[in-house]
Order: sequence, then C-alpha cells, then structure tokens
Amino acid sequence: MKIDMDEYYMRIALAEAEKAAIEGEIPVGALVVSQGKILGKGYNQVERLNDPTAHAEMLAITSATNHLGGKYLSECTLYVTLEPCVMCGGATFWTQMGRIVFGAKDPKRGFMRLTPEVKHPKTEIVSGVLEEECQALILNFFKSLRTS
Repeated sequence: MKIDMDEYYMRIALAEAEKAAIEGEIPVGALVVSQGKILGKGYNQVERLNDPTAHAEMLAITSATNHLGGKYLSECTLYVTLEPCVMCGGATFWTQMGRIVFGAKDPKRGFMRLTPEVKHPKTEIVSGVLEEECQALILNFFKSLRTS
C-alpha cells in the first residue's frame, strides 16, 4: 500500500492544529518538510504570545530557517491546515518556499483569493489535502465559540 505523503504530513499538521484548539487559539497547524524530514512545525499562538504574527506558518518557517541556518526554503514544502493569509503567503515568497500544501480554503482571508501573486513564481500550490478534516476543525472551533 502506497502512502500519500501529502496526506501523511497534513495529518501531523492537523495534530498541531488540535493543540491550538485546546489552547483556545484558532486551530491552524503547519510544518515545513524537506527530503522526508520535518524541519519546523507550529500552531497558532497569537493569543498565548500576544503577537498577531504568531501564526502557525510563521512559527514553522522560523523553526525551519533556524534549523537550516539560512533564510531560503526552496527545497521545502509547507503543509498547513488552512490556506495561508497574505502575511504568511508573503513569508513564503521571501523564503522562496518550494511547495505549499494546504487543507481548507480560507474564503475570507486566504492569499489565493486576495493576492495570489504574493507567492514566489516557482512555488507549487496544492490545495484540498484532507480538506474535510481541516475545514471541520475550523468550523467546529468557531461553532463552539458562538454557543459558549
């Protein structure tokens, strides 16, 4: 049986997103992978760190660049449970991220709708990986906020 590596890594990103949900953060998880090795991972910590830039993607990217000792991630893939916002999309541009794989689309703040050209021209985009699970986590989080 062949393992779909995008799904495999997205499940790890989902586990990161669940950590965010437990902490009352918007449940988004991300990881940066290169040659089968996770170089960085993160989950939203905006509230915990009182930092509007502490998105899962930003934390994963910072961890990966620290791990590599350089700012370019052209041989890497960013896995993220929710389509990156413009800020995170811009960060992938500056790192020259090789691929971005995301689960659920963000129809309000996703960079693909607002500014698709923000990504680096060589960056490959793959969307919809485990989309239903990723979307359900976000929708259930906001539903629980409205009912509490």
